[in-house]
Order: sequence, then C-alpha cells, then structure tokens
Amino acid sequence: MLRTLAIRDFVIVDAIELDLSSGFTVFTGETGAGKSILIDALTLALGGRADASVVREGAAKADISAEFSGELSAGLQGWLANNEFDAADGTVLLRRVIDNGGRSKAFINGVTATVAQLRDIGEMLVDIHGQHAHQSLLKTDAQRLLLDAQAGLQEDARAVAAAYRQWRALARQREEFERDAKNVLQERERLEWQVGELEKLAPRPGEWAEIGNEHSRLSHAVSLIEGAQQALNLLSEDESAPMLSQLSAIEQKLDKLADIDDKLRPVLEALEPARIQLQEAVYALNNYLGRIELDPERLRTVEARLEALHSTARKFHVAPDDLPQEFLDLSERLRQLADATDLDAMRAEEQKLADAYYALAGKLSKARAKAASVLSATVTAAMQDLSMSGGRFEIGLTDCAPAAHGVDQVEFLVAGHAGTSPKPLAKVASGGELARISLAISVIASSATATPTLIFDEVDSGIGGGVAEVVGRLLKKLGQDRQVLCVTHLPQVASQASHHFQVSKGQVADGRTVSRIEPLASSERIEEIARMLGGLEITATTRRHARELLAL
Repeated sequence: MLRTLAIRDFVIVDAIELDLSSGFTVFTGETGAGKSILIDALTLALGGRADASVVREGAAKADISAEFSGELSAGLQGWLANNEFDAADGTVLLRRVIDNGGRSKAFINGVTATVAQLRDIGEMLVDIHGQHAHQSLLKTDAQRLLLDAQAGLQEDARAVAAAYRQWRALARQREEFERDAKNVLQERERLEWQVGELEKLAPRPGEWAEIGNEHSRLSHAVSLIEGAQQALNLLSEDESAPMLSQLSAIEQKLDKLADIDDKLRPVLEALEPARIQLQEAVYALNNYLGRIELDPERLRTVEARLEALHSTARKFHVAPDDLPQEFLDLSERLRQLADATDLDAMRAEEQKLADAYYALAGKLSKARAKAASVLSATVTAAMQDLSMSGGRFEIGLTDCAPAAHGVDQVEFLVAGHAGTSPKPLAKVASGGELARISLAISVIASSATATPTLIFDEVDSGIGGGVAEVVGRLLKKLGQDRQVLCVTHLPQVASQASHHFQVSKGQVADGRTVSRIEPLASSERIEEIARMLGGLEITATTRRHARELLAL
C-alpha cells in the first residue's frame, strides 16, 4: 500500500509530505484548491507523461516520491528481482524528478530506472479510476479490456493476439508470393549465385585482420631482419665496442673503485639490472632472427588471398571483415526463400496457424461468455442500490471477423428502467445514469483485482443524495481489504471515510498561491462536512447534519 507521498515544487504545491494509512481515505476541499493535483503528482511517480509545465513557477525542478510497503505480491517480487531493484525490506520507493527544461529522471529504490519501468511497476501497485472514466467505457475496446481484466483473461487474450499475428504474417507472405512469383524466383536465383560465390571463397571470422598482419610481416621481412641484426650487432656483436662489452668494462672499473670509496657501490648496483636487461634483449633478438625468414611464395599466396577478399567485399558492398556475416545472412535469406517458394507447404502451415488461432479464440470466447454473465448480474444488483430500480446491465457478445482480440465483439448494454430493452452504453441518455453505472463497474472490477491501492478521482460526479451515500458505503466496503483513496466533493461519501484530508489554497510571503493538505481531527471533520453541505455559510443546522452523517 501507499505509505508516503512527498511532493515538492509541483504546480501550486511547494512542499507536502503525506503519511497515508490503510482503509478508506478521502481528500476534500473547495474547487480549485488542488485536490486532483495529488493524483496528478502520483501519476507522474507511476510513469505518467510529464513536461516543464508541472514545475512550480520559479522552481528549478519538481520532485515526487511515493513509498509503498507491506507484503509484496509474488509477481511484484519477481519483477523487482528480474530488473535488479532490491526490495529486501518489503519497501518500494518510486521517485520522479522533472526539471524546468522538461527533462525527466526516474528512480526505483534509489536506482536509476526508465519511465517505462515506472509504468510497469506502477500498474502492479496502484489502480487509478479518473473522473472521466465513464467516457472511456463508451468505447467497445475499453469494454472488452475491462471484461478481460475482470475475468483474469489478459494472458489468454495476449495468446490469441500472438497467434493472430503469426497466422496473418504467413498469409501475407503467401499472398505476396502468389502475386509476384516471378520476382521471387529471380531473387532466389540471385541469392543462389551470391551464396555459391561466398561459399567458394569461404571467409573466416577475423581472417581479414589475421591475414593483413601476416602480409605486413612478410612484405617487410627484409627490413625486419636487417633492423633486428643491426640492433643485435650494436648490443653484442659489434667489432669495435658492443654495448654489453662496454657496460661490463664499466662495471669492472667501478668495482675496483668501489673498493676504495663505498659511495660508488650504489652506482654499481644500478648498472647490474641494466646489463641483465640488455642480455635478455640479446637473447630475444637471437630468437627472433632464428624464426623469421624470407618466404616469397607465401607472400604471393597471402597477397592473392587479400585481393580475393577485397574484390569480393567490393562486389557485395560490404567491408572485407563483414564477409563471414554476409555469407550467413544471405544463406539464411536463401533458406527462407526456398521454404517460401514451396506454395503447398506454405498453405499447409498457414492452415495450421489458422486452426491454432481459432482454437485459442474459441476458448477465449467461452471464458468471456461465462465472465460476462457473472459481471452482468453483479452490476445489475449494484444498480438497484444506485437509484436505478428495475434497471439491467448486460454484456453482449457478438460474432465478428477474426481479429487480434478474438472472434467476438464485446458491448456493454444497459436498460435504465424496468420494461425497457437494453441499449448500448454509448446511447444511455442520462449522464447521471452513465456516471452511476461506470462507478458500479469500477468498484466491482476493482474488487476482483490484486492491486493493493485503488484511487478514485471524483468518479462520483453527477450523483448525489441517497445515491452518494450508497457510493460511500461501496468505497468503505472496498477499503476493508484494500487501501482506497478518493477525491470527492460529496459529503455523503466523505463522511464514510476512515481518514480525511482537507486540501486548501493559501499564499506565502511573496504572494504566490500554494496548496496545503492537512489531516482532519473529528471536530475539524464536522466543519469540513458542514462546509460541503452548506457552502460558504455554516450554520448550526449544517453542523448538526454533518454530525449525523459522521455518526452513521
């Protein structure tokens, strides 16, 4: 669950740190005080899109941190381990920093992360229902995704989509071959010639550098021999005074002098390693001269190989060192093309993939039908408590052409009153009805997910009175085994909460407008509920009504 939310220099927030608890928590305040700013800030910490406009005016950067703790799900623990984000103490800290140039940095448990990684982990920690959620429910794609999520069919849906892509990719390949068989055959002949030429050349990985080094050594053999011999002469074989002989003579002279004056002994000791090193150099030069030799025939062979590699590389428009990889790539392309030109085999494979797709899609359709029946009954029951007595909610499944989402189309249907036929949700006339149905679906769907923290951002807009009280009870019930955070403007909802924060707007010394958030004690909750009931003028009657709501 979300334990702490720290916000600094975000929009009109200068610095806020909230300590949150389990159960049902509400945030209330006057319009424009910044209630939804909290949700916006948390959304950024969860990997939402950001730009420089979120940085408070005059600040260098906005900084948002969200700390989650408690028992981590197996899926979340596996994700953290696979991505090397340590959470040994059961704490997950997400942080997002956006500077006033629009640049963004992300961190998970203090380790640099990508925004995509924030989004991935955020989906496992928090489920946000926005105030315009009912608008997305008007789209059939969103309805299908919600049904699949409610029934736990996401993996099945992904398997169907993968099978569809495989099937259609091969079908397009087969259609392309049938349209352009002549060009395919010409391409195959061209590849056969190219692969044959490279096969005859047989280039080896690393051969270009290896043979280049050998060529350099062979072509400079005379210079190498002469130079090495000259160095050897100077060191030990010069007729006049080789270096080793001179150094030995110096050592002998100084050895005698050191017997007279010990101060020369360090000089003598310094010369001894030099003599040893020179002797080692002599041994190495003798060894080198014993191995190197002039080999004109090998030189001609190497030059011919270099020319063959170079000319072939120029012909294939690649670097000589890339010829081995080019051979592998062209061979694989030829193999694929050879398989592709077997039209009967291609058709058989296409049918096999189509059968696999239809089997998975059929299984998904049956699971959707079962889940649709359960969700329809559950939402219909909830509608009775939301002033839609006699109303009915149904999920229609109709056959459609094969697609990535399956072979059926999902559509939410609603009858607002008894005796009326269910119609598509998009055609429900009343905005209030749509808001209530959307809220019922959101609450019911949330109860089926494993996400530990649920956020409802003014999803209760468009309702009031007794319906609002029912909504409050629904959210309170949801908060019994989940952390529920709700931004609301309804006193009937706010009074049901276990924890209550008030969001207000004020000014600091330099005249800037800032947002403040404070937890409310019992007496302060009465004043806030009374304000929500009665507006600007709070009377004894509204206070009494507020006490009654809280007592309920």
